Amino acid sequence: MSEFSVHLSNRPGHLATLAEKLAAAGVNIEALAAFSMGEFGVVRMMVDDHLTTRAVLKRAGLRYEEHTVIETVLPHRQGELARMTRELADSGVNIDAMYLVNSSPEGLHFAVTVNESADAVS
Repeated sequence: MSEFSVHLSNRPGHLATLAEKLAAAGVNIEALAAFSMGEFGVVRMMVDDHLTTRAVLKRAGLRYEEHTVIETVLPHRQGELARMTRELADSGVNIDAMYLVNSSPEGLHFAVTVNESADAVS
């Protein structure tokens, strides 16, 4: 899975235009976080089709970064998130972004973008 961090102007309609362009290309957004920093905004999203998303963003002339995402399911137990994040930190892995993708009786499904995906997997 890939995560795209897209840089937009913090103006009405820019997120709507991005979502419309992706929808028109048949891309489904699976997870999204958006926030502003003054005049600029960042949209972090995971999609079902990274190749088409990349093409849409390039065609639109938008600045973006693409990162590999590690997925994990944690049990519904107190301290599991603390354990996982401590293991990553103790391995020297920095979490760049984290999404709770969904919650089910089986556990909490997280998607995590890290600075060194190879270290996090091992």
